[in-house]
Amino acid sequence: MNEFVKLVIEGDELYTKVGKNKEASASEGWTIVLMDRASRFIWHLKCGRKEQKLFLEAMMTVAELFERSAESLQLFTDGEKRYSQLLFNICHEVLRTGKRGRPTKVLPKGLVVRLKNKSSKRRDSEGKLKKVETPKPEHPETTEKPEEKDVHANHVEAFNSAIRRYLAAFRRRTNT
Repeated sequence: MNEFVKLVIEGDELYTKVGKNKEASASEGWTIVLMDRASRFIWHLKCGRKEQKLFLEAMMTVAELFERSAESLQLFTDGEKRYSQLLFNICHEVLRTGKRGRPTKVLPKGLVVRLKNKSSKRRDSEGKLKKVETPKPEHPETTEKPEEKDVHANHVEAFNSAIRRYLAAFRRRTNT
C-alpha cells in the first residue's frame, strides 16, 4: 500500500444530456471527477444522478486517501457544498478544549477543504464576494493553510474541457 506525504485534490462535476431534454437537476448525466493536482491522476470518476449517493462515493475515496496520506490532504472544489458536508460527516473529530459545553466538531488534523466561489450569490455580511470559502472548521493544529491564489480547480476544469472537445455529449449546450 502506498503512503503519500501531501495530496492536493481538485474536484468538479460535468453535466451531459442523457436521452430527452430534462432539467439539469433531474438528469442522469452527471460525472464527478477527483484529480490529483501534481500528477493529474484521476482518483475518482463516477457517473449518475446528481444525488447524495454520487457525492458520498467520491468523498469515501477522499477519506480513504486521507487515511493513507502521512501529512496532509487538500481538497479544492468549485463551490459545491456537498463535498465538504459529506466529508465532514465521514471523518470529523471532536475537539476537546477543556471548556464547558459541547465539544466542537472539526475536520481531522491535516485535512483542508476549500471552495472557490464563482457565483455572485455568495456574499459575506458586508456584501463583499468571498472568493475562497472554508466551509467547515479545521483542526487548530493543521499546519497546511493554502493561499487564496492556490485554491483553484484549473487542472480538472482543463480535463473537463478536453472531454467536451472529444465527446459531443459533454458539450456545454444543455437542454437543447
